[in-house]
Amino acid sequence: MKLVTVIIKPFKLEDVREALSSIGIQGLTVTEVKGFGRQKGHAELYRGAEYSVNFLPKVKIDVAIADDQLEEVIDIISKAAYTGKIGDGKNFRRGAHARYSDSYRRS
Repeated sequence: MKLVTVIIKPFKLEDVREALSSIGIQGLTVTEVKGFGRQKGHAELYRGAEYSVNFLPKVKIDVAIADDQLEEVIDIISKAAYTGKIGDGKNFRRGAHARYSDSYRRS
């Protein structure tokens, strides 16, 4: 089992979710995060005053998949999240060695 974590632009979330659903991925966890990379933030005007926004809003998606799905999932997420601009996102993958436990289920 692998855990894939991707950080994408918020407006691409629905595209990524639909792409994952199209290949049978049913569950994922989404977290709103902030960060910066090569974009390094930007300046904004608010009520006539300029201020800098150093951390940009992003969305982090975590999805646990079978080992044999890794390349397909990375490929489909990369295509769905792509805009061609700086800040498209990052992907991280790691082994998920922890045992799955459905602690909410009662026998």
